[in-house]
Amino acid sequence: MIQAVEIRGLRKTFGDLAVLKGIDLDVAQGEVVVLVGSSGSGKSTLLRCINFMEKPTAGQVRVYGDLIGTEHGAQMRYREDELCQLRTRIGMVFQHFNLFPHMTVLENVMEGQVTVLGRPKAEAKEKAMTQLDRVGLGEKALEYPARLSGGQKQRVAIARALAMDPEVMLFDEITSALDPELVGEVLKTMLQLAQDGMTMVCVTHEIGFAYHVANKVCFLDDGLILEQGAPQTVLTAPKTQRVHDFLAGHSLFKLPN
Repeated sequence: MIQAVEIRGLRKTFGDLAVLKGIDLDVAQGEVVVLVGSSGSGKSTLLRCINFMEKPTAGQVRVYGDLIGTEHGAQMRYREDELCQLRTRIGMVFQHFNLFPHMTVLENVMEGQVTVLGRPKAEAKEKAMTQLDRVGLGEKALEYPARLSGGQKQRVAIARALAMDPEVMLFDEITSALDPELVGEVLKTMLQLAQDGMTMVCVTHEIGFAYHVANKVCFLDDGLILEQGAPQTVLTAPKTQRVHDFLAGHSLFKLPN
């Protein structure tokens, strides 16, 4: 089994606040890993450490076997050019869409390809249209973001990330800012990506999505992975009272329509 991401001893502190306290996690190629837990447990920080939007305080991250950074004693040092290259390999979609309002949908999906990857505009346009069709928004290519629903904006953000040809996709609570009736369309897009074999790490409160789609569920609590394993195990037969209490208010088995 090829490991897409390997994390060992990952710690992250902000001043005196320890947010991650020693995370070990493997993500295999083609695997969907879902991170769940209460707000403040460290889920989003862990995600941001995987693509080095936040630099770990300690520990190591490998992407397809490549150690990110260089070892200097007990510390890792990172070059910005190395991290920029890494971020072209790892796509990330956020809770807020961060689309350029003055650009059309098509231009939004082309922008990173042209400015970061240096693709010719004709090639970037073709790639953008392919990914917009993939998320069901090809007909919206010439619209501006203001004319889209929240769910459509989030699917454009997914298409934009996919157009960069990432090896791994990270999703940070991308449905939490949406009206409930729009959640399903975004989760269906993520489900399709999973079925296509995309390697994904997702932070979500959608327990039904975790149950039906994830290969592995990790429950974070106070900066540590308290439980991890198959969703049928972690979500229906948790070993700890903490996980049991967290799940008590959730409906496990439904995917939004």
